[in-house]
Amino acid sequence: MSQTQIHQTLARPTLESLGPVTAEEAQLLERLDLSRLPRHVAVIMDGNGRWAQKRHLPRIAGHRSGTQSARTTIETCARLKIEALTLYAFSVENWRRPKTEIDFLMQLLREYLKKEMPLLQSNEIRMRFLGRIDELPAAVQKDVREATEKTAGNKGMVLCVALNYGGRAEIVDAMNAILREHNGHGAASRITEERIARHLYTGGLPDPDLLIRTSGEMRVSNFLLWQIAYAEIFVTDTLWPDFNRARLLEALAEFQKRERRYGGIQDGQPTNEKPARVAGQ
Repeated sequence: MSQTQIHQTLARPTLESLGPVTAEEAQLLERLDLSRLPRHVAVIMDGNGRWAQKRHLPRIAGHRSGTQSARTTIETCARLKIEALTLYAFSVENWRRPKTEIDFLMQLLREYLKKEMPLLQSNEIRMRFLGRIDELPAAVQKDVREATEKTAGNKGMVLCVALNYGGRAEIVDAMNAILREHNGHGAASRITEERIARHLYTGGLPDPDLLIRTSGEMRVSNFLLWQIAYAEIFVTDTLWPDFNRARLLEALAEFQKRERRYGGIQDGQPTNEKPARVAGQ
């Protein structure tokens, strides 16, 4: 399905689609123009460990609590008719963590996919997994394939889970895929941005308009390096387990305040740049 077709299948959202809201959420919704929401939201879900540490709990308690924030974010974005949501679940660098934590994260993912399948189906969410999935444990690969197949016929939001993912690895994989296309067929044809984009894990999806990072860290952590070239970045000090619907709406409201110029300016708009100094002046 093309980007245009995806866009056409998603009707404009209404406030009623969110169900009951808190007073804070109602105030934030008043600031939102539901016709100008981002098409694709990407989230770096950070702060589970610090959340647990502040409460003198093991790190795994933070990871488990963070699944509720994921559920809220997924359901809210789906009901707002956002086209795509990408969550950074496990990076290629995360294999350096203790084996007990890695094993727990893999088991937590498997539990989540089974438990949340009714939510995904009722909201017409399609699942995609971004990353080197063939390097994951066999049982996780099986659950990932099943979740993808079970939701393939849904017509709503595309939920991408970045799993064993790295932005640099993605670009390497895309280039290798292009090389394989021409293996044994003489010289490769010209490389273009469009061609590379088609071979990325996110091929067929719009690039993220909004990148959200929780826990206050000011870095992109090897996440969607190609795709976020012109994304608006929203960083919040809120730790991921505390990231609720109000904080998501706050990020969306902030997004709508940004002026997106993609490197250009409108006619007559001041550039705020000083003229170049001429040698000898």
